[in-house]
Amino acid sequence: MNERDKTHWLTRASTIKKLWWGFSIVLALTVLAQIVVYVKGYFIVDGWFGFGALYGFICCLLMVLFAKALGVLLKRPNNYYAEKDDDA
Repeated sequence: MNERDKTHWLTRASTIKKLWWGFSIVLALTVLAQIVVYVKGYFIVDGWFGFGALYGFICCLLMVLFAKALGVLLKRPNNYYAEKDDDA
């Protein structure tokens, strides 16, 4: 067995590249489908072209930034679980 046969198919660089291309094409087609399908929004902005994709991207970005900030606030020191050396 060579090294390629030992790795899982989802961790191979070639598979990851193909998945990125595939998902990018699907997302682009989803946004372009708004040309054909009429979207009637309840508000002015949600009727704009590509609003759903932009809104989803911004919400995902904000969730990641919030999780990073929460991680900084809740982080324990590196030696938190180390044995205590006090004699008390």
